[in-house]
Amino acid sequence: MKTRRIFMSLFGVIVCAISVGIFKIAALGVDPFQSLMSGLDKLIPISFGTLYVIVNLVLLSFSLIVDRHNIGIATFINLFLLGYITQYTYEFLQTVLVNPSIPVRFFCLIIGIIILCFASSLYMTADLGVSTYDAIAIVLAYKWKVGKFKFCRIGTDLICVITGTVLFLIGGGSLREISALVGIGTIITAFFMGPLIEFFNVEFARPFLYKPHKQ
Repeated sequence: MKTRRIFMSLFGVIVCAISVGIFKIAALGVDPFQSLMSGLDKLIPISFGTLYVIVNLVLLSFSLIVDRHNIGIATFINLFLLGYITQYTYEFLQTVLVNPSIPVRFFCLIIGIIILCFASSLYMTADLGVSTYDAIAIVLAYKWKVGKFKFCRIGTDLICVITGTVLFLIGGGSLREISALVGIGTIITAFFMGPLIEFFNVEFARPFLYKPHKQ
């Protein structure tokens, strides 16, 4: 089972990073945490990958203080690799999908949402650490008993969207550019990512993890 957990963690984090790159090429709104990161990216003149590491180191301190159980191999893979994998995925897709049409962008959005929630479910269920951002909703739901996970996730996602939008505008972004940062994709993930992750937890991740080994 340990090998299965490690596989789920590694695969989940890598696919999460790829999904964010797909979100960015769709330009119909990124997931809530990435909307926060995009706002910071507009405001702070350093590479996205490096900025991602810095922000997650700050969030890591929250888990170190509140609940170290959420810190594991997946946390550090996410912290040091996700930003760079996202950056490279986006740059690669830009060479493949040049000026994508609206139908293609919507297709990328749907694929991005599905694989993001699926991948998040995998590495969260593996319980070898979660991303520093995912840990916040988990602490709120399971340690502090604020409410069900899906509602805590909706709350943290909404805060990210609002903060990211404000930072983006302060950094010089125009209202016309907002649709690529906060759009239909952001709204869908903000309200449905928590429930979708829970769906994949129940229907795939947990059954896969606890599936008996063949003799």
